[in-house]
Order: sequence, then structure tokens, then C-alpha cells
Amino acid sequence: MSENVLHLENVTMQFGGVVAVYDVSMDVNQSEIVALIGPNGAGKTTVFNVITGVYAPTNGRVSLRGKVIAEDHPRGKMRRLYAAGHQYEYVRSVGFTPDRITKMGMARTFQNIRLFKSMTVFENVLVAKHMNMRAGFFSSVLHLNGREEARMREETLELLSVVGLYEVRDEIATSLPYGQQRRLEIARALSTKPSMLLLDEPAAGMNPQETEDLCAFIREIKEQFNLTVLLIEHDMNLVMDISDRIYVLNFGKRIAEGTPAEIQNNPDVITAYLGVAEE
Repeated sequence: MSENVLHLENVTMQFGGVVAVYDVSMDVNQSEIVALIGPNGAGKTTVFNVITGVYAPTNGRVSLRGKVIAEDHPRGKMRRLYAAGHQYEYVRSVGFTPDRITKMGMARTFQNIRLFKSMTVFENVLVAKHMNMRAGFFSSVLHLNGREEARMREETLELLSVVGLYEVRDEIATSLPYGQQRRLEIARALSTKPSMLLLDEPAAGMNPQETEDLCAFIREIKEQFNLTVLLIEHDMNLVMDISDRIYVLNFGKRIAEGTPAEIQNNPDVITAYLGVAEE
């Protein structure tokens, strides 16, 4: 049996009276590519934000390789507003920050590309390397970290070569074609040396050829870097082609889980997301 990498247990994210995610449980195992799909507004990105520490869950627990990284229960006025029945009344409140979760081996990309616009391709990747830098503030100020800086620069060039961006390393990031900007954002995430990669709509805005290239790219880096991948995506051709398993959300609730074949034939999914053929 594969090692469990990510575990969500009864996760709810509620903003006042608005329930964005409702009592969601899911698992991602070692070396899997798992997709999280659903209509716009289904709560997919909110789930990503809870997993990566951007939001503390209103209720529930998130574990990364068996270590709890988020855990909470309704408190204050939220106790009166809380919509679900499960309450972790006797647990301590745990909430790791995004940077700490990144250091634990989880990296993500965003639906809207978030590159450093005035930096080159090389600089965009190099800056993420500093997440794992050993040198402290004073050694950096006194330039005593030259060896480590040289190593990071060498590793950055190697990574750019692997992902096919070496030739454009000195170009300003936003001058690249859209597909290469997406690839650069993934490369920047890879530079933190993650074991788990979260991709938020990586094919958004891509044409069919770019999407096909992206699908092959995700497979390549998954094998080369021994990654476990969780992705949000609306392109159903990509999802069905690349995923080992799929979770489906609708109005914040999990309505289905299974293999691509099972999801394609699930009547609840067809009704909620894939659409019903007109008579």
C-alpha cells in the first residue's frame, strides 16, 4: 500500500454565514496524480488555501505525511453559525504558516500566474531557492555565504535546463509566451525541492497544443523529481488523461471520488459538472 502523503479530515471553511467548503475528507498517496474538479465556485481553491496554510480551517484536520499541519474547531460566534455536525471540540488549534509548510516539502502554483515581473527567468527561480538557504542574516550581509550562493545558482541553471528554459534564462519573465510562463511558475515551485506539488488550473488560458505539452511536462517532472501531485483543472481532457484518481466538489461538498472512468460515468458528476445531454 502506498504511503499517505496528504490527508484531509472533515475540513470545513466558513466565512461568517457563507460555507465555502463543507465537511470535506480526501487522501493523496505517494506518487499519485490526483485531480480536484468541480464547477466555478465549488470551493477548490479554498481547499488549496487551507492545505497550504493561507486559511485556517473553521473545522477539521489537515495532515502532511502523518504530521498535523492544520487543525481547528468552531469558536466564538462561529459556534452559533457553524453549518456542519462534526466539531473537533477537544483538539488544540494548529495552523502552520505557508512558508513552514513549503519547508516541509509542499509547493504550489496559482490560477493567475504570479511571476516576479521585473525579474529574469533565472532570478525568478533563484529567489525561491532562498527558502532553504542555511546562511543567516549576518553571514549574508557580510558575504560569508559565497559557497552556498554559488551552489544555488548552479542548481538553478540545472533546473532551467531540465524544464527547457535554459535558453531563455536571461529574458524578463513576463516577456515569455504564455505556455513558457506557466512552465516557469512550475519551475519556481520545483526550486523549493518539494515532494508534493499543488497545481491550481495549470492549463488555464492555454491552447490545445500548449495543454498537450503541459500534460507531458507534468508527467515528466513527476517521474524525474519523484513528486506527488494534486491539481485543480477545468480541462477535462487533461484531467481524464493524467489523473490516477479524481475528487469532485459541488457547492463546497465532496460528491464523488474515483478513477477517471468512474467519474466519467458518475450520474451526480454528470449532472453537477459535466452536463446532461439535451433530449
